[in-house]
Amino acid sequence: MLIARGELPSLAAKPLVGFSGSLNPPVRIFNAMLDVVDERETPHPYLVEALPQLNRGSWRVFPDGQMETTHRLRPNLTWHDGAPLTGEDFVFGWRVYATPELGVAGTRPIRQMAEVTAPDPRTVVIRWRQPFPDADRMDVNFQPLPRHVLEAPFQSLDSAAFVNQPFWTVDYVGAGAYRVERWEPGAFIDAVAFEGHALGRPKIDRLRLAFIGDPNTALANMLSGDAHFITEFVLGYEEGLTLEREWSARNGGTVFFAPVLIRLSQVQFRPEYVNPKALMDVRVRRALVHAFDTPGAVEVFTGERGVITHTLSSPRAEYYPEVERGITRRDYDPRATQRLLEEAGFARGADGFYRSPTGEPLRLELWNTGGAVFERENRIFVDSLRRAGVDATPETLSPARLTDAEFRAHIPGLFTGGAGSDRLSEYSSEAIPRTENRWQGNNRGGWDSPAYERLWQAYNATLDRSERIRQIAEMERILNDDVGTIPHYFSLVVTANVASLQGPTARMTPDAPPAVQHIHTWEWRS
Repeated sequence: MLIARGELPSLAAKPLVGFSGSLNPPVRIFNAMLDVVDERETPHPYLVEALPQLNRGSWRVFPDGQMETTHRLRPNLTWHDGAPLTGEDFVFGWRVYATPELGVAGTRPIRQMAEVTAPDPRTVVIRWRQPFPDADRMDVNFQPLPRHVLEAPFQSLDSAAFVNQPFWTVDYVGAGAYRVERWEPGAFIDAVAFEGHALGRPKIDRLRLAFIGDPNTALANMLSGDAHFITEFVLGYEEGLTLEREWSARNGGTVFFAPVLIRLSQVQFRPEYVNPKALMDVRVRRALVHAFDTPGAVEVFTGERGVITHTLSSPRAEYYPEVERGITRRDYDPRATQRLLEEAGFARGADGFYRSPTGEPLRLELWNTGGAVFERENRIFVDSLRRAGVDATPETLSPARLTDAEFRAHIPGLFTGGAGSDRLSEYSSEAIPRTENRWQGNNRGGWDSPAYERLWQAYNATLDRSERIRQIAEMERILNDDVGTIPHYFSLVVTANVASLQGPTARMTPDAPPAVQHIHTWEWRS
């Protein structure tokens, strides 16, 4: 039995708009794509015989800037219901995902695709509007859909009815390692090994995916042996530590603590909203970085298994040495805070807090998303800021404010939270929330750098991987130098499996997928 955080709102690898639910739901169990990315972010062929290779016929770039990739499917592919899986299913999948009313036409890589064709049943040709460097590692971002099941409702139903069909849940037809046998709403999915799986029949015949959101209940199931694997975002660090401690005496299993979730503080840059105005001074922002007791937070919330970072890139990334060469480390050091603030003209008052040359107090609100862990983290940071002479106060978003995108974009001081997998994109100008985009976008502080923007646009059209790494390093340097955000540390994702189950692995980097991508290779230990 596997445990997931909650009931899956859709089994599609790339769900349509309106679906929400547990973070990183284990939908890979039921789906197969052109390629699959492993725990080290290395791509492998899945439904195709080989990955497209640049300038080898299967990956061509044209003088007008457009691009074409050709993907040769493995022979005799089928869907879970036994129907043939052909190139036309990829053409149909693209038609569905490119439909604006279904809400994902603007996502990568759909928006970069100009056309998808199938010259024959085993060939998929994608014509790209521009160079797209990740054409050999699309993974769950582009999947086929069973045309023989969905074409009629796609033509006859409006978008709301199409999205709400039972196909996406209880009647799902995929091509992954397991197919749905029974779905008990609110409780579990029973699945059986798919004989026609492209990478071979799974070694374990059956599985149950149970929906258990309460970490203590999930922990009890693992300790009793009723459950055998627990997916991401069910257990926190403390529950994982308890499980590890209980198992250690009897070799009960393995707990993985993967430092892949970045914690950072966004800075308000809009002059009409920022408070204090001193945040607009880069010297003040640099001083504040030194005032955050990040080592203390890492010790409390990860037992020092988290990874302190000064960049959006993980220090565990293969290319990190090149990133590190270009940035300035600003470790926790209140003396550095003092030096930098005094250089900016601030002086400590009788109350111990700094004041500007005009006598204005350096008073700062530090916001968080709420919840016991994040509020404790916020208190650690606020206390360290206050000890360093910054009159910081903790603020927590109410549930109503948490979903109010406009309010979150107007937070006057600093906001501590996480970031998505495509972290560099979150500091591009297109990610700035505005009235025109209905306040959508994660660049909530409105940081804007023309130099960064030029690099970001070039990065998205550069095919040479070594050049892309250089661009990443330069974007990180610009962001670090201007303190466009304040990265703190990579927190933990906890997964676990019993000793009798062989095969699960942990994510090695933030952009790697959850562990179930190789579930067809898992087996019971003899």
